[in-house]
Amino acid sequence: MHQELKVPNSDTTMHTVIYYYTGTGNSLWTARALAEKLGDTELMPMHRLNHGSHSSTADAVGLVFPVHIWGVPRLVRNFLQSMEKRPGVYYFAIAVNGGQVSRTLIQLKELMAKDRLTLSAGFDIKFPSNYIPWGGPGPVDMQRKLFNSATEKINVAATYISSRKSGLLEKGPLWQRVFFTGLYKMTYNLVQTMDKNFHIDGTCTSCGICERVCPVKNITLEAGRPVWHGNCEQCLACIQWCPEACIQYGKKTKDYDRYHHPEVNVKDVIQPM
Repeated sequence: MHQELKVPNSDTTMHTVIYYYTGTGNSLWTARALAEKLGDTELMPMHRLNHGSHSSTADAVGLVFPVHIWGVPRLVRNFLQSMEKRPGVYYFAIAVNGGQVSRTLIQLKELMAKDRLTLSAGFDIKFPSNYIPWGGPGPVDMQRKLFNSATEKINVAATYISSRKSGLLEKGPLWQRVFFTGLYKMTYNLVQTMDKNFHIDGTCTSCGICERVCPVKNITLEAGRPVWHGNCEQCLACIQWCPEACIQYGKKTKDYDRYHHPEVNVKDVIQPM
């Protein structure tokens, strides 16, 4: 089963579907906010859809997802392979990131072009970072500024998308597109096994939330403790949603604040068993 959310709007006859991938809620919040602005829009989580189960007759198709290690996440790339190919449809994307979009949207455009699909518009939106191995989300006042800026950016994107304009593809500076793209290519095949750095600090209550928020079902509970199985996306949902903050990654995360988007709760991202 997958989740569907329709946002009706009598002012438009153009039907849109937005496929989103979220771990800690930034992408889900973005998809919801954009859907509200566009009207007549379905939200569908790409990480809950089975292959071949997401055909659509929408006039416009959006992809909303986080930037992972300065590029398109593996989960999104896999989704693109199974997504119904409809050349001529208006495709757009929003890449959610912590400040370094690099050439993610250019990469997405290139991946789609292999299937004769045109990415007509691509926006990047900055949020507080959820990549806790490198630190916390930052001061609350700075987070608030980022949320306000994200709202403004969504208004701009909605106007552009509603007009079916094309050609805008946001990207990071040249140094990002060169240096970070190189790192993305070097680490892409290593990401899945980076879950070896997760561990429990002893306060686990066996609630199972980590298992259920994982978008790729990479976690199981064994003897009441989470075990990671080498198929990680590095979305950090498990560590960020743990109610006891007992999941750690490496040696420093115990000192960092946890983060999820304040308008998204765990029930919004939890995976069906």
